Amino acid sequence: MDLSPPATATIAGAIILVLIVAIVVLGATGAFAQPVAEEIGDGIVRFHASAAAREADVSSVAMHPFPGRGATAPADFPVRVRFQRIGGRAAARIDTEPGTSLYGQGEVPPPLLRNGTRTTAWNFDAFGWGANSENLYQSHPWILAVRADGTAYGVLFDTTYRLRMDLSRKIVAVADGPEFPVVVIDRDSPQDVLRAMADLTGHPFLPPRWAMGYHQCRYSYDPDARVREIADEFRRRDIPCTVIWMDIDYMDGFRSFTFDPVDFPDPRGLNDYLHERGFRAVWMIDPGIMRDPGYDVFDSGTDHNVWVRQKDGAPYVGNVWPGPCVFPDFTNAAVRDWWGDQYREFMDIGVDGVWNDMNEPAVFNTNTKTMPLTNRHDADADLGGPGTHDRYHNIYGMQMARGTWDGIRKLRPEKRPFVLTRANHLGGHRWAATWTGDNRATWWHLHASVASVLNLGLSGQPLAGPDIGGFSGPASPELFARWMGLGALLPFARGHTEKGQHDKEPWSFGKDVEQTCRRALKRRSRLVPHFYTLAHEAATAGLPIARPVFFADPADPALRDVEDAFLLGDGLLVLPRTGMKSETPDVRLPGTWRRIHLAVDDDADPDLPELRLRGGAILPLGPPEDFVRDDPAAEIELLVSLDDEGNASGLLYEDAGDGWAYQDGEYRITRYEAISREGTVHLTATVVDGAWAPADRPVRVRLFTETGEHIAVGRSASLPPVTP
Repeated sequence: MDLSPPATATIAGAIILVLIVAIVVLGATGAFAQPVAEEIGDGIVRFHASAAAREADVSSVAMHPFPGRGATAPADFPVRVRFQRIGGRAAARIDTEPGTSLYGQGEVPPPLLRNGTRTTAWNFDAFGWGANSENLYQSHPWILAVRADGTAYGVLFDTTYRLRMDLSRKIVAVADGPEFPVVVIDRDSPQDVLRAMADLTGHPFLPPRWAMGYHQCRYSYDPDARVREIADEFRRRDIPCTVIWMDIDYMDGFRSFTFDPVDFPDPRGLNDYLHERGFRAVWMIDPGIMRDPGYDVFDSGTDHNVWVRQKDGAPYVGNVWPGPCVFPDFTNAAVRDWWGDQYREFMDIGVDGVWNDMNEPAVFNTNTKTMPLTNRHDADADLGGPGTHDRYHNIYGMQMARGTWDGIRKLRPEKRPFVLTRANHLGGHRWAATWTGDNRATWWHLHASVASVLNLGLSGQPLAGPDIGGFSGPASPELFARWMGLGALLPFARGHTEKGQHDKEPWSFGKDVEQTCRRALKRRSRLVPHFYTLAHEAATAGLPIARPVFFADPADPALRDVEDAFLLGDGLLVLPRTGMKSETPDVRLPGTWRRIHLAVDDDADPDLPELRLRGGAILPLGPPEDFVRDDPAAEIELLVSLDDEGNASGLLYEDAGDGWAYQDGEYRITRYEAISREGTVHLTATVVDGAWAPADRPVRVRLFTETGEHIAVGRSASLPPVTP
């Protein structure tokens, strides 16, 4: 498949690139009128190119809710934005201090450290993307800058138009649209920047607990008997799996919201079969609706006037999987309401989650791989009002996910929606998780998994992961085993592959790889309490689930470019081997980090990442289970690693696993503390937040020291002491 952009776009991009380089090297040649800077929050300044640009700025897609006018910004605010024009286009520039490291930009290829890179925020069907892909499926016009001393600031270029970001020597952004505001958040640490970013752009959704388990998918499990076979194999082989996904072939002629009458004649029965065995079911929905009179979704959409229109007013028609298709205008609230109601039968037959794919929007048989930029959207006023597709292309997938999430919540109000989207924009984390798109089964893509997920987390999207094993191309047994070991420890863990490839289930590569996958997924199962605690922290504080190691010491320059290791929370270090012949990364963080294991012999498997627990941390684990249950763990294991003062602590968040009662205080956050006194380690458990009473359940304590592992068993109402 030819992934190159059209020649005209390539030439235009090259011209802009040359002009950007000239500006970076020689300085600005065309400044705007006097810029305006207003403080819209503590340490948050919004810069406008001019007073006129400020008056025109009345809406924001990324910021929620839209902040009103602010007071004049302090004269000593440490970051300054310069506005100019490059190639006739609106541009903004920030000069960076020596030693400043740049991150973010959402879904981008490696490296993690973005200094010296050029990226375009323009959602694109980037099948088989690689190191030189300038834009992928999502657009995050956001930079996280970490100064040499560890203080940090975040930069939001508040535009939905195509945006080129050049970080070769400083921060330069050039938009295809009008003048755009630039919002800067200045804080003492990168963590504090992300907390403020969540307050500004909206906090991520809290997923149902089952979403923390392992997900199995392929393009496609077809017919329904194959789905049942896959489910039964997981249970028969004692390999944990919580979710099975249905790709596009379940549909009748690729028509969204339909089921093939031959291969999937009883979708309710299939969902029931999966539920009885502890699985959840996620089904795909695409935005392209087949232009087929008599197809009820097409007829209803036509009656409700929901389609994106050409500049002449006629509904736009583009080819996708079903053939000629029309496309809902998700930028309009009434259309999103109509769209949400289309899920009624889905919810009625027991669908647990929805996968929105192809929503850049992808269109076949066009040079641009999308619809014409002159198409018209009847957008809501708070999105910017009616306009052309060049303005709303980047938020099409975001607004589709929004309509899906809102519709599911309306139709099934007792449950939390779970939506996965391929295309998104900064702020879309409020409604959907994501994955890193159609990767390839290569060692480079395995290595890329870490940096891609970390930069998404540093851009406000905490729930992300790659297609484990690689979507495109064959995987070797060693590559698949290594990828499962890593992928099982990323926030969103899903195996997936395309048609025409060999099977990529955990048992598809022989007994040795199957055993590695079993160990990896039992690790995942045991870590579900920790992942769910981190998901709650993401939803309340805006911190990512997977974190770069420089979070342990933002001022240490040696940690700034580490992209083959990461933290889960602030206390668990993951050290994967991401190259064919690579060794475990030698990452040196401040303090003590003790090697741990989660199950018998898992730390002896060379294809599983090494795990280290920070001195001063307590890690709560659940039991190894075949699937994730809604209820809190019936028993808890506490892994304890004392700091130099003989202390340790850790948190565990628990609620009903689904539903909304947690918003009314129906949850429990337990703080576990350990202190060493006279050669014995004493532990306590205190509920520090939530209306739930303390738990009383079996507890196993494992204390890791330089002399080995020490175990005590008791109950959580009175935690047992441990004597090393």
